[in-house]
Amino acid sequence: MVLPVKRWFAIAFLVSAIAITQTTALAADDWQIIKVSGHDYLSVDNISKFYGLAAEVVSVGGKTQLETVRSPLEFVRGSREVMINGARSWLCFPIIENDGRFLVSRTDLAKTIEPLLRPQRVPNAGKVETVVLDPGHGGHDKGALSRYGSEKDFALDVARTLRPLLQAKGLRVIMTREGDYFVPLEVRAQIANAARNSIFVSIHFNATNDDPNATGFEIFSFTPLGAPSTSDGAVAPSSLSTQPGSAVDAQSMALSACIYHSMLGHIPEFDRGIKRARFAVLRLTKVPAVLVEGGFLTERGESQLIAKKDWRVKLAQAIGAGVESYVALGVKKQPPMLVADYRRENKSPPVEFVAPEADSSLLDLLGDSVALSPLPTPAETPLPVPQQQPPQLPASLESAVIVP
Repeated sequence: MVLPVKRWFAIAFLVSAIAITQTTALAADDWQIIKVSGHDYLSVDNISKFYGLAAEVVSVGGKTQLETVRSPLEFVRGSREVMINGARSWLCFPIIENDGRFLVSRTDLAKTIEPLLRPQRVPNAGKVETVVLDPGHGGHDKGALSRYGSEKDFALDVARTLRPLLQAKGLRVIMTREGDYFVPLEVRAQIANAARNSIFVSIHFNATNDDPNATGFEIFSFTPLGAPSTSDGAVAPSSLSTQPGSAVDAQSMALSACIYHSMLGHIPEFDRGIKRARFAVLRLTKVPAVLVEGGFLTERGESQLIAKKDWRVKLAQAIGAGVESYVALGVKKQPPMLVADYRRENKSPPVEFVAPEADSSLLDLLGDSVALSPLPTPAETPLPVPQQQPPQLPASLESAVIVP
């Protein structure tokens, strides 16, 4: 996704081992809420102090390059795009500049930054006995098509390959479909909801009518209460409050991060990001749930890769490693492996960013009973739409709110 060169800046948080070890944890009174048009924001400096990171504003080229990302957090002014631990994600609301300060929505700190930066802190993350694999489409519903085959067949093959990999790790695996037949979306969700301590992984492949050159991976979890989905444009804020949220929003975001970092780390595909949507299988599922898009069947080169059995085996292995990483959160309580860790796994010991454990979690500071401040009316502030890119998504931690 190319951004215009002028007027785009990145806020790069540069990790320093000294800063991490010497930073004093913030107390609740240290959060400084800034009101802008009815929304609550926090400054980049405020957030950097909480996580123990030095902050710097740097110019960014026409496009954010994964290879050049050397910091845990990198924002783009005026955009919902953000790089977190080396993988792209999308905020609920754009970064804004106010009185010389760069500001981040309070919602985004709780629902995007915290669970993606520290998934090991998410309550009940990794508590898994059953993995429900959902091969998309089936039967009369072929899904996306290429000259080499259909989405329904490729998705089923990946799920069948993935099942024994997960079983070998001691996990129970349930398939929403075992063959080429259609399963209603609500039934797929019911299967996951009925399983004990389950997570739901829906497997799909992408397609587009707008850009035949579109490529890459992306992953979705359910859109939080009061936020637009990734693909939403100028949405009336008053309509957002009527949409439901999820009680396992934070866990779903942590699951997204674990799987997505593994996918990008094992397979060199374009990073389209960790995103949000209100797809039926996500909306109806009451357990941690993600929907994986494993590349585009409408792009010639990528569709050829997807059609190869050995490539689909690699994809299944990458998803499996991501699920294993998520399960480990409940055991080790340590940061999961990141894109860079997977890529250098066989070259040198992984170097992980670890936010200071001495500080309190956001939930500890805030509790979980504080409601978000009212959204402004449409007449006050319509949802901003960055130029030359569809505005993108929200993030997780349904119960947490960043207030003093």
